[in-house]
Amino acid sequence: MAQRARFRTVFISDLHLGAAGARADDVAAFLKSIDCDTLYLVGDILDMWRLRKRWLWPEANNRVVRRLLKLGKRGTRIVYIPGNHDDPARRYAGLNFGGVEIALHSIHTTADGRSLLITHGDQFDLVVRNARLLSALGAWAYDWLVRLNRHYNRFRSALGLDYWSLSQFIKLKVKSACTHISRFEDALIEEARRSGHAGVVCGHIHKAEVREVGGVSYYNCGDWVESCTALVEHTDGRLEVIDGLELTRQVAAAREASRIDLKQIEEEVESMPLPDLPTSDRWRELLADEANPYGPGTA
Repeated sequence: MAQRARFRTVFISDLHLGAAGARADDVAAFLKSIDCDTLYLVGDILDMWRLRKRWLWPEANNRVVRRLLKLGKRGTRIVYIPGNHDDPARRYAGLNFGGVEIALHSIHTTADGRSLLITHGDQFDLVVRNARLLSALGAWAYDWLVRLNRHYNRFRSALGLDYWSLSQFIKLKVKSACTHISRFEDALIEEARRSGHAGVVCGHIHKAEVREVGGVSYYNCGDWVESCTALVEHTDGRLEVIDGLELTRQVAAAREASRIDLKQIEEEVESMPLPDLPTSDRWRELLADEANPYGPGTA
């Protein structure tokens, strides 16, 4: 693997920078590990709900911002589509800040010619649209579950066990939650079909997914609070969800291997025997012969 993983397009969503559960260090490391033509920030990048209540902005959040700006300077087009947690940013749609385009939604054409609608997706969430208090209560409950899950997984890690998501487990086990997710996905698929697109890319529900229904593709980026996933497009137009943490580990290992190889080459060069060089007297003789117009060894 190269110094950075190369993709045509990368989609990430639901970073929730400003919330206690944000994993800004992991996001910054991931952004350092990729190179792409276009990067879509598919909503809830900032968590303004939490920031209004309590200002929480660690240095790791600044590293994420710097990584984004560096990608922009390297030629990556960055499109920021705000979600419900960073809704105030929607008023700046159409503007460009430091190379970051802000849009309410976007249309992406894949390498194989498919048109995809890019939207955060909260507009198709009936709870967010019609029950703001219930939505806020759900966000508070989710934060509580994330904190509890973090302590529980420290215990699992000490026992050598893999990460396990309590919130995802509850979502998949509670019938009403499954029904809500299914309705959300179906609504977005229908919107893509109605507007003549081959598929839709979204975030919002923190559940990475790739599926096709009736010829329309549904892609969800997942989140960077628990799952740390990204949707990526390869040069042939193929899209897949990847584990962002695993990609970061692979790129870091490749960089370390390159450093080790370079160090070995330097050590081999230093250990190579040097050829015997002429003595100082012989150097004088050679220089004198070079300067003699009648040839070496003549006066």
